Amino acid sequence: MSWFAPPRRIETSVFTRLPDRFRTARRTAWADGNQGGRQIDSFLEGPSFDRAGRLYVTDIPYGRVFRVDPDGEWTQVTEYDGWPNGLKIHADGRIVITDYKRGLMLLDPDSGRVTPLLETAATESFKGVNDLVFARSGTIYFTDQGQTGMHDPTGRVWRLGTDGRLTCLVDTIPSPNGIVVDADETFLLVAVTRANQVWRIPLPESGLVTKVGVFVNLHGGPGGPDGLALDRDGNLLICHTGFGSVWRVSPVAEPLDRIVSCAGVGTTNLAFGGEGNRSLFITESRTGSILRADLETPGLPMYSHT
Repeated sequence: MSWFAPPRRIETSVFTRLPDRFRTARRTAWADGNQGGRQIDSFLEGPSFDRAGRLYVTDIPYGRVFRVDPDGEWTQVTEYDGWPNGLKIHADGRIVITDYKRGLMLLDPDSGRVTPLLETAATESFKGVNDLVFARSGTIYFTDQGQTGMHDPTGRVWRLGTDGRLTCLVDTIPSPNGIVVDADETFLLVAVTRANQVWRIPLPESGLVTKVGVFVNLHGGPGGPDGLALDRDGNLLICHTGFGSVWRVSPVAEPLDRIVSCAGVGTTNLAFGGEGNRSLFITESRTGSILRADLETPGLPMYSHT
């Protein structure tokens, strides 16, 4: 049963795809654990734009980061020993990666050098960090997903303050994935993939986390909610991996739009860019493509501060 009319359908087009010169399909340890052992030539994630309008994306199983120019031309920025997933760009140009294998990493976009930012929590390894977001204050919020799920609801959301202080906000999440913070840093929204939900985590001034709840339920399917983004009106955009769609819901979780993949069903993550920040760019990881949809409402800027 649904209380709402069907959401408006918005089509996508292929903006660009990973060039063949970067593709060699084979089995990898990451794919064995996360893709059923199938041979893959890439798995794109972590789209983020820099201030020059260039799009960065990660390639998890091969430890690669690519930069795509506005014409869709690809450059490999780095290849290193890691599994880079989420990627965000700070206002000062720093690029931070959530690396499933190694924790939080820093990428120098000029040299391609990747160095550790935060590898452990009190000397204990993370479960497998997934995605991150910068607040305007410069605070980093990030998810620690690992292999958690309905069988093991111990995924975590962390806060890394500008003073270097690390705090675990929630540690009872069945597969925390994409994450966003509102413009005033009063709440987080977290994609909970295996539960097919997005959770809302209040951020009171006291620092005490209470009243964590479900913001929206998805219908189900073989995947679930993955990457998240907010637009300037506070609407939430949700990548539904395994269903080949991006949902757009209002600030009170009313379904508004379904943005439909024109390629595969692996819609993993998304970022606003283009003229006026009104185009949505979506990583489709099954085909190694980046999709594009043009929207009326611009995206909320991803930079932590100006």
